Amino acid sequence: MSELHAQVQAWAKINLDLRILAREESGFHQIETIFQRISLADAIDLRVTTGAGIALTCAPPVNVPASRNLAYRAAAAYRAAAEWPASDRCIQIAITKHIPTGAGLGGGSADAGAVLRALNALNPAPLPATTLLTIAATLGADVPFLTSERAAALAWGRGERLFALPPLPRRELLLATFRDGVNTALAYRALAEWRARGDVAAVGSVMHDAPTLGDWNSITQFARNDFEGPVFALRPDILAVHRALSSSAPTALVRMSGSGATVFAIFATPSSAVANAPTPWPASAQITPVHAATLQQVPAVAILAPTSRPR
Repeated sequence: MSELHAQVQAWAKINLDLRILAREESGFHQIETIFQRISLADAIDLRVTTGAGIALTCAPPVNVPASRNLAYRAAAAYRAAAEWPASDRCIQIAITKHIPTGAGLGGGSADAGAVLRALNALNPAPLPATTLLTIAATLGADVPFLTSERAAALAWGRGERLFALPPLPRRELLLATFRDGVNTALAYRALAEWRARGDVAAVGSVMHDAPTLGDWNSITQFARNDFEGPVFALRPDILAVHRALSSSAPTALVRMSGSGATVFAIFATPSSAVANAPTPWPASAQITPVHAATLQQVPAVAILAPTSRPR
């Protein structure tokens, strides 16, 4: 059997709005969030070839054993659900990393979603979209959205329930990515402690209709991230950068993404003035600025062998 070969971009996400709702007895939290894909991506090269098992390489390397990498786990979960590729075929995954790890940008989840999309595109009998999202939901709260072909969506539950949103107009953004990320479990624990003390109230769900969610001005008015207060208390450096960006770009939407540590600013006008300005955060902060833009569509998987066709 000939080798199958596909390439796909694993686009990062930001959370325009993130609310942490009820905690289940299992320990998982119900969430509600507005996901938005951005033009920062890892590159995934996937081949189904002779051999057996799953082989994964990552450049630069990440400090996670291959078998625990979300991309590896996604391939294993797909094979178990689809019973494809056969056990005498090897799934080879090569990841070129551009999304910082532990940054709240969904880098590992994006890789997992891209692997699921690539395998399904190569499969002669592809799984239905609903089945693919069910597999994705077993891997993490961000993975279903990052497996979908939507640029923006409202998600709730554990992130597996998605309502596709109309694409928002393209906007430029500046990401402040930190050398040290934020442990998600620690962020949840800090939020629980804040709520137990009454330092922050749980505001509950906010369901808006699709036209409202398709408008940047409306989103800017209600956007929040429940993790910000507790995480800022743990990481004054993140708070300092958030304040600096808010001060230097008062009309921008400035939020922390996910449980941190990345802080983003989305600009209503081209951000060239900010890009050319002196760094707006404290010199002591260990961060890297990244310029990107919001996506309005998700490019198809590129199938390179046996034939070249997008899917």
